[in-house]
Amino acid sequence: MTTTGKTTFVLVPGYWLGAWAWDEVAADLRAAGHEVRAVTPAGQAERASGVGPGADVGAQVDDLLRLIEDGDLTGVVLVAHSGANMAVTGAADRIPERIARVVYVDTGPMPSGLAGIDFHDPVSRADLEKAVAEHGDGWKIPVPAFDPQEDPVNLAGLTGEHLAAMRERGTPQPFGTATQALTRPDPLPTTPRTLIATTIPLAAVREMGEGGHPVFSMMTGPGWTYHELPTGHWPMFSRPRDLAALLAGTAAAGG
Repeated sequence: MTTTGKTTFVLVPGYWLGAWAWDEVAADLRAAGHEVRAVTPAGQAERASGVGPGADVGAQVDDLLRLIEDGDLTGVVLVAHSGANMAVTGAADRIPERIARVVYVDTGPMPSGLAGIDFHDPVSRADLEKAVAEHGDGWKIPVPAFDPQEDPVNLAGLTGEHLAAMRERGTPQPFGTATQALTRPDPLPTTPRTLIATTIPLAAVREMGEGGHPVFSMMTGPGWTYHELPTGHWPMFSRPRDLAALLAGTAAAGG
């Protein structure tokens, strides 16, 4: 249960990583008196063994529902990083009465009927499908090289130690988590939502949303608040204390 005056955070990492990715952020939040549940989604990290092609968004949504409902958690701030957007959005849609706020860290909710892979442009989508077919047994997304020379924007702020941990502790991602779409309720829940933008400036998010982009349009409008945290795509490593402070402030100030 949520402690009076404090907040229960459920932190969900994106592709390839486990609960360990949140260690520094979770430590700061706990030091401030908050309850923190860092999650390893089904099919990732220490939960990668024994899974097969059936590991998908639905399995990860069910995982989160069990964690929150079986733990009788209420007033939850549910935090998604990157590819965790699908599982977090699906869970929040199902149990809005238990969720105080959904926070998206350099990611956002997908519209009903679209999968994570649909966010990719045709070239990057084809590259991803090729990598899965040739190096992922047809159903896993291989762990990237995490080479800052090849991907300087997303990997900005990461040390050699960070990159080594991501390569060594990362596990191939079940492709079903990228290809399965959500069927979202209509109307959508009115749960407050927050974007913490790290690699895309908020001005660009708003411009694309107001211009009718099918994904970014889901990230504008009533119920949304916004914060910028300029860094790479993994702020839990590159700026963990700042990210923890933003999360704590989001809960305390209601946005």
